[in-house]
Amino acid sequence: GFIAAVPNDLRLWAVAAALRRGATRTELVAQTSIDPWFIAALERIVDQERRLLGNPLTPAVLWTSKRLGFSDSAIATLSGLLPEQVRQLRLQHGIKPVFKMVDTCAAEFEARTPYYYSAYDTENEAPPLEGPKAVVLGSGPIRIGQGIEFDYCSVHAAWALSEAGVASIMINSNPETVSTDFDTSDRLYFEPLDEEAIRDILDNETIDDKPPASLVQFGGQTAINLSQSLAAVGLPILGSSAEAIDIASDRQRFERFLDNLGIPQPPGATVASIAQALTVAQRIDYPVVVRPSYVLGGRAMEIVGNATELIRYLTIATEVTPERQVLVDHYIEGRECEVDAICDGETVLIPGIMEHVERAGVHSGDSMAIYPGLNLTEGEVDTLVEYTTRIGLALGIRGLMNIQFVLQEETTVYVLEVNPRGSRTIPFISKVTGVPVAKLATRVMLGATLQELGYSGGLWPKQRLVGIKAPVFSMSKLSGVDWYMGPEMKSTGEVMGVDRNFAAALTKALQAASINLSPGMGVLLSISDQTKADSLSLIQGLAAANCQLYATEGTAAMINAMGLPVTTITKRIGVINDGTVGAVVNTLSGDTSVMEDGFYIRRAAVERRIPCFTSLDTARAAMESMLSGLDNYNILTTEEYLNTPGP
Repeated sequence: GFIAAVPNDLRLWAVAAALRRGATRTELVAQTSIDPWFIAALERIVDQERRLLGNPLTPAVLWTSKRLGFSDSAIATLSGLLPEQVRQLRLQHGIKPVFKMVDTCAAEFEARTPYYYSAYDTENEAPPLEGPKAVVLGSGPIRIGQGIEFDYCSVHAAWALSEAGVASIMINSNPETVSTDFDTSDRLYFEPLDEEAIRDILDNETIDDKPPASLVQFGGQTAINLSQSLAAVGLPILGSSAEAIDIASDRQRFERFLDNLGIPQPPGATVASIAQALTVAQRIDYPVVVRPSYVLGGRAMEIVGNATELIRYLTIATEVTPERQVLVDHYIEGRECEVDAICDGETVLIPGIMEHVERAGVHSGDSMAIYPGLNLTEGEVDTLVEYTTRIGLALGIRGLMNIQFVLQEETTVYVLEVNPRGSRTIPFISKVTGVPVAKLATRVMLGATLQELGYSGGLWPKQRLVGIKAPVFSMSKLSGVDWYMGPEMKSTGEVMGVDRNFAAALTKALQAASINLSPGMGVLLSISDQTKADSLSLIQGLAAANCQLYATEGTAAMINAMGLPVTTITKRIGVINDGTVGAVVNTLSGDTSVMEDGFYIRRAAVERRIPCFTSLDTARAAMESMLSGLDNYNILTTEEYLNTPGP
């Protein structure tokens, strides 16, 4: 078998597969130039797989497999058992991991750090902690959609536990985070966030058959998904029950739940085949949003406009089977808002409402969010607060939840989704409102009421400031990746601009994210037919700021018709690469050939590190910020904005 000569992320699996097919070490070293030492290590694993396949699972084979790093589920697959049977067999024979202390002083002097990793060895260095204690599940490896915001939540949860006199036990597997600093929590287990590892740790911390309870709301989707497997084997969870979490996460249950409350949601259904998907889409009307169910960071989520695109998505982007169902929802183009709320079973506290600059359809992690919602009417705010309160109480949320809403014109507020956990806006909303969200939620999970903590229900008073969260992308590091903004999250970080008014806060946020425009700069416009009418005010604003306009054929014709000067260009990449333009506005059309053309424009902009707007809403915000010509913004700390009277 041929193995990719160019190393890629799947090559390791390809080498193991070749060994299984009988390739020799010498052949593989010649083909891949990987050091024989590593190939020998893979050989050891493959040899053990063969032993597991052909032989009964004796204690000796089980012990060797665990020493080599085989998970219970891998052993189960190879020996024709269920993972739970392997676990029980292992415990019967007393085969369980011990926990070793990480030597943080490199053996120079004796380290006394409560920082442990598991090993299949003999001596356990982590006897269970005495007294009240709770486990905080972290979010594991940082990847797009699951980043530093959950680390913030985990750390604040650990601190809140300590303040309440409860020992905090952190489980996380990423050394690059604050939650894995050994002085953040009372005890840190450096382990993967999967069911087997967590159950082993809980077993290790069990005293008198009483395992410590886990906090699952602070580790993003990873920790929330684990709540179901912990509850299934009877392990305690602090805060919202596994049942409440499942209602919010399971599509059909959630639909019924909202129907009972009489709260509107976009029409849609879960489908198990392409035929079903086409029928549903026909019934609810295109455009539709399609995505796999139980998904993180909107992965593989798309807006499709017709049956052809829907079939393409279901054959290329994601396979649809009864086991792996796909959600099809009517796409409502409206303004998107979100709230984070703390709920104790009696009261629901909403620290603030955030309004997205980009319309629905852009992932919330990629859109700019404004606090407080400046364009919301009093009636809309009341509806958002009422829906949030009713949902929180009816679900029986104890702790945190995040709700995404879409507002259609003046008429209806729809609920897009409810996440029964902390979201990536918790650090932002805590900083701009002064409400310590993660801390309050932790105290509520431990049994305190909001009233006892000095807070009442409803919407927290608006602060005299405007906060704007803007996403930051690392696309220039990832060559060949297209980065138009859609329902799949692509940003790798965020910045925050805070000031007394919208214009000043926006100027700061745009500068921090390096997407600010300046008067007189060259701007390349390539606008799809669907968004041409919507782009008129943007183009007039750019012209008013004396920007030199360059445009592709169709867009140039429209700008000419507006009576504005424009240079028509055919070699689109040229004006980007030679530095003629300092920004690009490129909106997407559904046409595949145009999509590819747009891809080259967006890539060129990213490689030249100039702002590239794929959403007219973001571009318009940048244009308005440039026209307001603001240099008179305030320079204060967040505390000063919150605690000193502003205009």
